[in-house]
Amino acid sequence: MRSKLKPMKKVAKSLRRHRHLILNWFRAKGTISAGVVAGLNGVVKLTTRKAFGFRTAKGIEIALFHVLGTLPEPESTHRFC
Repeated sequence: MRSKLKPMKKVAKSLRRHRHLILNWFRAKGTISAGVVAGLNGVVKLTTRKAFGFRTAKGIEIALFHVLGTLPEPESTHRFC
């Protein structure tokens, strides 16, 4: 924080704000894998791309609940001729 460079002060503030999260990795001794997070992120991105035509954020949220929670799909509400 004693630096006269604004970007360095910004980095120092960010490190101070996230100190407990950074130290969690060291407390876990490297046993935490980022693979699960990367997989979840991929599923979320794919689902949001599929839900592109939905008009509201609530529709995308429901699609994510169905994909991530493996909820049962409802019976079709429409009759197709």
